[in-house]
Amino acid sequence: MSAKTPKAVRGTQDIFGPEAEAFAFVVETFERVRRLYRFRRAEFPVFERTEVFARSLGETTDVVSKEMYSFEDRGGESLTLRPEFTAGIARAFLTNGWQQHVPLKLATHGPLFRYERPQKGRYRQFHQIDAEIIGAPEPQADVELLAFADHLLRELGIEGVTLQLNTLGDGDSREAWRAALVEYFGKVRGELSEDSQERLDKNPLRILDSKDRRDRPFVADAPKIDDYLSGDAAAFFESVTGGLDAAGVRWQRAESLVRGLDYYRHTAFEFIPDEGSVAADALGAQSTVLGGGRYDGLMESLGGPATPAVGWAAGIERLAMLVGERAEEAVDLIVVVEDDSRVDEAIGVLKTVRLQGFSAEAITSGSPRKRYDKAVKRSPKAILTLKPEMGVGVQHENPDEPVLAAIRRYV
Repeated sequence: MSAKTPKAVRGTQDIFGPEAEAFAFVVETFERVRRLYRFRRAEFPVFERTEVFARSLGETTDVVSKEMYSFEDRGGESLTLRPEFTAGIARAFLTNGWQQHVPLKLATHGPLFRYERPQKGRYRQFHQIDAEIIGAPEPQADVELLAFADHLLRELGIEGVTLQLNTLGDGDSREAWRAALVEYFGKVRGELSEDSQERLDKNPLRILDSKDRRDRPFVADAPKIDDYLSGDAAAFFESVTGGLDAAGVRWQRAESLVRGLDYYRHTAFEFIPDEGSVAADALGAQSTVLGGGRYDGLMESLGGPATPAVGWAAGIERLAMLVGERAEEAVDLIVVVEDDSRVDEAIGVLKTVRLQGFSAEAITSGSPRKRYDKAVKRSPKAILTLKPEMGVGVQHENPDEPVLAAIRRYV
């Protein structure tokens, strides 16, 4: 590579070969499973007005204050490359009048952007799959969404991952719990980590998921949400856990699992690798494979009416790492042209075979005597050789191979 050749931007990646096949497998499996659950496909702009994220995520969050790719366009408007899906989906729901479709089950996938330190499985341009149910206040919506997620992980062949589940209660429950946490951590403020001291003023619930060893002794004895749950909130969580049991979804209670933003309510969840599992070895035991929660207060922050909603997202790169590298599927037919005058004939064969749903390609370059050997090395299901003087040769692994029917005139 020449010194003048531009390099890829730090934190981005070019995906090719077995890694690209794993990436595609994740997306294709997601598309197949979302159809089983009747989630409707949707596409959204890759950038929004900056206020969409500032108002939904909060000006003081790390994402807004430190990680967003924001820029001013030629018209002087501040725009931001999307750092997550939910805010843009909420904006689309409100501006397009999708209230008529509630409960609305949406699924999407695509690139997201955050300026953060690149590390294993984490990039500045990354990709996620995302599923949301908007306008459904019932706990059954949470169960449906989690069953979808669990089913997807099974179809991907990802094992050794457990659903970690918690409740944040309703608005009154959460506020009472928040006040208790402020009082509790306020008494030991000077002994907390610097990050947790800052969170105490802005986002006290976030102290509970601190990994800093200085915070752990205090987190262990912090007030628990269960002591502040209203009767309705407790019943909601019980319906969720009961529904998961009925759906056969394995879960564990995680009392320290929180969401710091005020619009989150009730269910919060993450699928986490089990200690000692293959997934933990690949990502680390504390890495989230898939996560989300119920965000009943988000629409109001964007100027819309109160609208219940619940959703999750998962990084495609991380899922692809757990799936492992995948080889490209074997081609159904390779047409070997040993007589250059028969190239047009080969093109006609390719069209016929492809229209019948089979993959096919031709080898027409290089030494005619070595073209057949090239085809054999690619391990196709069948080889059709167009020889000089209208000769034809057919090789196949299985006499009943359906592709042979597509080239019947040559067999």
